Amino acid sequence: MSRHLDHAGRPLVAVTGIGIVTSLGSGRAENWRRLIAGESGIHPITRFPTEGLSTRIGGTVDWLEPDGTGSQCVTRALAFTAANEAVAEARLEGGIGGPLFLAAPPVELEWPQRMALTGNGGIEPGRAYTSESLLKPVGSPRHDAIYDAIQFGTIGDDLADAFGVTGVPVTLSTACASGATAIQLGVEAIRRGESNRALVIGADGSMTAEALIRFALLSALTTHNDPPHKASKPFSKNRSGFVMAEGAAALVLETLESAEARGAVIHGLVLGCGDKADDFHRTRTSPDGGPAIAAIRNALADAGLDETGIDYVNAHGTSTPENDKMEHLALSTVFGPRIAEIPVSSNKSMIGHTLSAAGAVEAAFSLLSLQHGVLPPTINHDEPDPAIPLDVVPNVARKAAIRTVLSNSFGFGGQNTCLVLGRNPL
Repeated sequence: MSRHLDHAGRPLVAVTGIGIVTSLGSGRAENWRRLIAGESGIHPITRFPTEGLSTRIGGTVDWLEPDGTGSQCVTRALAFTAANEAVAEARLEGGIGGPLFLAAPPVELEWPQRMALTGNGGIEPGRAYTSESLLKPVGSPRHDAIYDAIQFGTIGDDLADAFGVTGVPVTLSTACASGATAIQLGVEAIRRGESNRALVIGADGSMTAEALIRFALLSALTTHNDPPHKASKPFSKNRSGFVMAEGAAALVLETLESAEARGAVIHGLVLGCGDKADDFHRTRTSPDGGPAIAAIRNALADAGLDETGIDYVNAHGTSTPENDKMEHLALSTVFGPRIAEIPVSSNKSMIGHTLSAAGAVEAAFSLLSLQHGVLPPTINHDEPDPAIPLDVVPNVARKAAIRTVLSNSFGFGGQNTCLVLGRNPL
């Protein structure tokens, strides 16, 4: 068998470009430096008033200058920032020449847009409107801009024009598994022979007062506001909820054969992808961990590995009481007693939960762990939960020559996607 094919005779998929932006900074180098130093990007929210809110902190990316207002504009700026870095590093002068898969949050009219529609030149009392005439009346630039801003595919279209992708760009949302799902779709397109490469991006800039209030009403957010950097405590006994955050990561995926032929830098390999849906509840996952267990096993099988084949786990690790307990149940079920020997990290302890972007951001950090032989810490792990006996790489980064990483993403509504990433050469 060719060294460019996997265990099932499919093209091995390499990563030849990585771009990252989170609350830790812009660019792969700064993010990685601060991540392995155990620094936190969580801070008080200044983008909108937080008086009266139970949660007043988050992982906002405040130095971005989006072209406009609203979460859609922030998501767009995050996606372009990450994509520019990844594509430049991949050195593809003629463009991607393959499909685009963008993970992005659902889009809706936000309050500033609603107010704009009812302001000067907005809705006229007594006039009948259709949804189309309301959002895009002829000759109204303001309404045209609002119409464009709330279309789910707008960002994907803009990215496709900028980076030379082929076909219709795909924008997807599978809750907090979205970023990993985008990677899975890119891998599958390459394996099917549709293209030698693909651009996959996870981006989320949906930090608004309304979103913060909604998650708070679900009792999902921590209210540990002071000090902010101590708020996210994955797998700790005193964990109290997740910290909402923004971010993006972009990966250029390419067949290993193509990457080597053109002398590209290879950051690692995507060896396997596994998913499993769960219809247990709109937000909660099944308490028996069944769908998460199946997603992990499906990813291992897709990579041609068994439970002995994983050296490190980049956990979903949200810091919510229920999710962390379920993830431990899933890991211990799949790996058995060996889970005590497998190091586990949660990047969310430092960057917060980047929602639609999380699967892509954490896959990018997993690839950097493989490349540099360093495992990021899980900070704030000062009070271990005796019911979750994991080696969470507590508080300080650890050197380790790892070959494979399991990166978990478990989303609201039971949308679960897991990735197996490998070092090149294996």
